[in-house]
Amino acid sequence: MADSAGRAADRSQEHRLAGVFGDRPSGTRHPLVAAAMVLPLAILLAVVFGGWDAVVTQASSVAGMLGH
Repeated sequence: MADSAGRAADRSQEHRLAGVFGDRPSGTRHPLVAAAMVLPLAILLAVVFGGWDAVVTQASSVAGMLGH
């Protein structure tokens, strides 16, 4: 009995913390928000590790195929 009361108290504290930090219960985010989070790091890694030329080459190849 004491164990279940402790769990209920933990859950209520989690709900209060979720309200304070603004967590959404679904656990999903908008795709544009996800892209905005990922793109700066992806660009940084491409520049740092020299992959920028490969990205430009692939993008131009895709653009050429879409143009046909």
